[in-house]
Amino acid sequence: MSTSFLSSNWAEEVRALATERDAIILAHNYQVPEIQDVAHHVGDSLALSRIAANAKESTIIFCGVHFMAETAKILAYDKTVLIPDEAAGCSLAETLSADQLRAWKAEYPGAVVVSYVNTTAAVKAETDICCTSSNAVEVVASIPEGTEVLFGPDQFLGAYVQRALGRENMHIWMGECHVHAGINGAELRERVLAEPEAELFIHPECGCATSALYLASSGVVPKERTHILSTGGMVEAAIATKAKKVLVATEVGMIYQLSKANPNVVFEPVNRAAVCKYMKMNTPEKLLRTLREGRYEVTVPLDVAQRARLSVERMIALGTPSPVGE
Repeated sequence: MSTSFLSSNWAEEVRALATERDAIILAHNYQVPEIQDVAHHVGDSLALSRIAANAKESTIIFCGVHFMAETAKILAYDKTVLIPDEAAGCSLAETLSADQLRAWKAEYPGAVVVSYVNTTAAVKAETDICCTSSNAVEVVASIPEGTEVLFGPDQFLGAYVQRALGRENMHIWMGECHVHAGINGAELRERVLAEPEAELFIHPECGCATSALYLASSGVVPKERTHILSTGGMVEAAIATKAKKVLVATEVGMIYQLSKANPNVVFEPVNRAAVCKYMKMNTPEKLLRTLREGRYEVTVPLDVAQRARLSVERMIALGTPSPVGE
């Protein structure tokens, strides 16, 4: 992207066009900094889902990956939902199809299906309750202890939840985000030993999440400096931290938002190569084109959206509903 394209007028034009189109721009924490700066709201999947569900604007422009835009459409079916690049997919969402989930459910009649929000609309339609990394433990804890749970598709988030709750009757799908899976325990241990005073912010999708819990329990790093957090939780922790340096285990786009939240702290990625190519497909140029030309629209069949909405609404409302499965 040339610097001439990102002129001082770029953000002004984007906001002006958004007003003309009656559009709200939502951006995930992993988006490029220019898009984060111009978006009306930046956040994690759960926060953005809540905003989409209550949006007053007629158009939602979702700068994220396709399943996120689908979720916005599910929650705001009467709105037009656009994504700057229709090819912005998700390696994790692709690891579990609706057919595979139906077959898995047939093996465990009566089990409650908990699906990470990083799934297609068709999978959400086969799901009892969705979760995000920020509320996965809470979601599974809301299910009666005697009820079997099918948790998918992320194996690392599932393992973290199972360990946190000590839940024996959880069955976990062996999917993964290729970016988070690449942040491994050996790499984390090496960084921790090199930076013994640093705090750790670790996304539970990471391949190193269980290693982090082990390092904390074995005293390699103090428990009080080890935090397993969603991206939204990382921002809150960044504001509150008194540490001089924080090692961050998630997609590197998160560093920008954390540094904005607390400029007095040095935030460093555990793995600088942890870059999601799909998140970076939504460029400033493509966002401007979306506003000018109205592409690309994200659609979900009505019957699928109606069934999927139930699982997503249960996720959003968690804290007040009766436990799933009762």
